[in-house]
Amino acid sequence: MVKTRKVFDLMGKPVEKVKLPKIFDTPLRPDVIKRAVLTIQSHRFQPQGRNPLAGKRTTAESRGVGLGISRIPRKKGPGGRAALAPGTVGGRSAHPPVSGKKISKISKKEMRLAVSSAIAATSSKRMVDARGHSVEDVPQFPMIVLDGFEKLTKTREVEETLINLGMLSDIYRVKESKKIRAGKGKLRGRKAKHAVGPLIVISENRGIVKAASNILGVSVVTVNNLNSEILAPGSHPGRLTIWTRGAIQKLDEIYG
Repeated sequence: MVKTRKVFDLMGKPVEKVKLPKIFDTPLRPDVIKRAVLTIQSHRFQPQGRNPLAGKRTTAESRGVGLGISRIPRKKGPGGRAALAPGTVGGRSAHPPVSGKKISKISKKEMRLAVSSAIAATSSKRMVDARGHSVEDVPQFPMIVLDGFEKLTKTREVEETLINLGMLSDIYRVKESKKIRAGKGKLRGRKAKHAVGPLIVISENRGIVKAASNILGVSVVTVNNLNSEILAPGSHPGRLTIWTRGAIQKLDEIYG
């Protein structure tokens, strides 16, 4: 059975219908989505490790048994100060971090399944509502709008269109959630934190990316650059998403 959805204009009125790609029928796999999100996040970690010779630049060695002292490595000469072994002053670390460690890694097939499942979750009102979005006034899921949405160049125009599409309560929810972060993050360029708002998926950037950048919580991404973290922030699927008609049509080409 072919599923169709209405396409809305910038005033929030339905003007036509479009065939829904089969990717929206993908079963929900929150376990795979979580693994994919953690993998994407791990790629942003700064590699760190220890000098392989740290704590080992010494001639210390054990004196063996039969002396009434422990067999721990000791420096040469009088006094017999312990060195080299973990737990001694200036000794090596027991299990130090290494810069080449793979934090998290999954296969391309799993990554693709995670994106497909996260895309399908955006078409479920139950999932979007469970994630915490305000969806009382949203007329349908997934929400599809004409390609003219991509050409907006003013923040005010984007806000008005979002309000016409029933997103006002969710935008207000994000604004009300903004608060000062606890801890030293306040001193490090991340003073405030807030909830995640609607996601706008476009086929091509014609000005809307810059226009929407000043709307708190709203993200814009081209359909070619979709990933699990954008569609399911914090590994929780069901982000409130607006698709342009061109983006919906490109889904079959990319994930068909």
